[in-house]
Amino acid sequence: MPKMKTKSSAKKRFKITATGKVMSGQAGKRHMMIKRSKKFIRNARGTTTLSAPDAKIIKRFMPYDR
Repeated sequence: MPKMKTKSSAKKRFKITATGKVMSGQAGKRHMMIKRSKKFIRNARGTTTLSAPDAKIIKRFMPYDR
């Protein structure tokens, strides 16, 4: 049986941790930052874990990263 393909867009944007959680970059930081509060910008640094329903979808796109 042929291997399943990994979605290229998913492998560039997400990373699966050793415990099976899905990490992604914080949303909302690309443009229009001048109207954002300093607290929002500070809290949006780094990465975040996706919720369980979203992580389930991403894991289907990355079949060999579990």
